Amino acid sequence: MGFEKFGKVGFVSETKAADFVNHLEQGKLMVTRCKKCGTIFSPPKIDCSECLSSEVEWVEVKGKGKLISYTTLQFAPTGFEDDLPYALGLVEFDEGLRIFGRLSKDIPQEELRVGLEVKPASVKITPDRISYEFQKA
Repeated sequence: MGFEKFGKVGFVSETKAADFVNHLEQGKLMVTRCKKCGTIFSPPKIDCSECLSSEVEWVEVKGKGKLISYTTLQFAPTGFEDDLPYALGLVEFDEGLRIFGRLSKDIPQEELRVGLEVKPASVKITPDRISYEFQKA
C-alpha cells in the first residue's frame, strides 16, 4: 500500500492512511481533517476519534510554523543509531495545529530556540524511503 516506504524503519506495510506517503513523494506534508466535526489529525487518521466519522479530507501543511519545544537526542531507537545526534521538535502552525517531527541537520544546534520559524519539507532517506523534516524558514 505504500506506507512501508515511510521513515527509516517500517513496522506497518498497510494502513488506511497510506496516501500520506504518496503526498510526501509529491513534496507535500499532509494531515487529515474530519469533514463532520473539523478535527485535524497529525499524524493523519482516516477515522475520527472525536465523532467516529470516516469522512475525512487531506489538508496540506503550508507556510511557516514556530518551534514550541525541541530536544536533541544522544541515544536513538533501533534503526536510527547512525543518525545521532539529531533534534526533534514540536511545531505549531495556524489554527493551533501541532506537528512533531525531525529538525533538519542544516539548522545549527546553537540556532535552535523556541519561536524559531520553520517550514515542512519531504526528504528522501534512501532511494526507496521517504520522510519529512522541518527546515529553517
